[in-house]
Amino acid sequence: MIGFDNTWLRSLPGSFLRLDPDVAPDPKLVVWNGDLAAELALSPEVQRHAARWFSGAEVPPGAEPVALAYAGHQFGGFSAQLGDGRAHLLGEVLGPDGRRWDIQLKGSGRTPFSRGGDGKAALGPMLREFLISESMAAMGVATTRALAVVITGETVWRDGGALPGAVVARVAASHIRVGSFQFFAARGEDDKLRALMDYTIARHYPQLSPGDGLGLFDAVTRAQAKLIAQWMGLGFVHGVMNTDNMALSGETIDYGPCAFMDAYAPGTVFSSIDRQGRYAYGNQPLILGWNLARLAECLLPFFDADEARAVTLANERLGAIAEIYRDEFLAVMAAKLGLGAPDAALTDDLLLLLPGEDWTQFFRALSEGRAVAPALQDWQQRWRALGPDLAAMQQVNPVVIPRNHLVEAALEAATLGDMAPFTALLAELRRPFAPAAGREAFALPAPEGFGSYVTFCGT
Repeated sequence: MIGFDNTWLRSLPGSFLRLDPDVAPDPKLVVWNGDLAAELALSPEVQRHAARWFSGAEVPPGAEPVALAYAGHQFGGFSAQLGDGRAHLLGEVLGPDGRRWDIQLKGSGRTPFSRGGDGKAALGPMLREFLISESMAAMGVATTRALAVVITGETVWRDGGALPGAVVARVAASHIRVGSFQFFAARGEDDKLRALMDYTIARHYPQLSPGDGLGLFDAVTRAQAKLIAQWMGLGFVHGVMNTDNMALSGETIDYGPCAFMDAYAPGTVFSSIDRQGRYAYGNQPLILGWNLARLAECLLPFFDADEARAVTLANERLGAIAEIYRDEFLAVMAAKLGLGAPDAALTDDLLLLLPGEDWTQFFRALSEGRAVAPALQDWQQRWRALGPDLAAMQQVNPVVIPRNHLVEAALEAATLGDMAPFTALLAELRRPFAPAAGREAFALPAPEGFGSYVTFCGT
């Protein structure tokens, strides 16, 4: 059995609505994450029941399904009530190390938070979440992960077309978001806000004392700065960095219109709805600060009992975010460049020279001692003079990332019933740093004619 616990329900009344997922009429397991199941020490019985338990067809023993409530700034505009419009939190499981993990179904039906949506999901976006999150995990990035994808036997309609419906079972350190805090703050429910703060501290930052809002803010700032620096180092564009998509655990959450850059361009946008480039690749560090400012607004009463002092402390923290992020990013770049210490001038000069070069292939070429483009050769000589550790570079600079053309090809084939391209791509993404020999097709950028890439939220 799974052995669910439900501390969220006991600790945070008013933050959820109890309801069961929609019943899937004909569920079939499409993908099972055996590696993740082993890490969670789930019994083989769980896989045998996965099609029904992780589709909504049957509530697993011990689970108490709920839809979580939260608020959020979406593309800068505030909504006081968003919530899980197509997701159901089943409960929490304890891993062998005692860590607590949420298991949530996504695409599992309408809730009171659906805002006119059907609460369903198509197979392609659910498989995308599986692929991208497994790739991120393999590259050492803190992330939610997919335990299973199940087709429901229903048809969903998107853009006038019929697609197979599916549910993904997502595993997360928790689903506590900045928007979770905004939900109670917007309602002036300070007691519930304090309870959420203390729950977050106990679950994610137990080194802190209950009530330590300033300590919590500092810990989240460090975790998120590290995370965004990792994204930037890999050329990853999240695509929808709304406050309800920033997890206080420091994990990457909600793989909707995300993608990886091929050619380096700070203005890269993939999301079909990000018409102003708010969440462009190069803007992600700025949005980090903006989202943390919204969190600070929620936590302000817990920074200090004196309001003026609390505001001063908040402004000091917010003013330091850019430097904290900069230190994390330079550390990421030092590792990518095989240097024992960050070199800000070398990094900044590289980024001025790099536009148009394939981000992933450039760093891998450096790590293998190959020559780079003529315009970068003077820079390469400066770098070589520092004695970089090429072997160490090959452990952090991937050969294989989820190239957009390969992801799309895999998802299109899977939608038509052919899982072979998906399975092959997943296998390569799970060993990102292995040499390219024998798998060059997974390492190359999109062929000419692929065109600009557009992603969607998958709703």
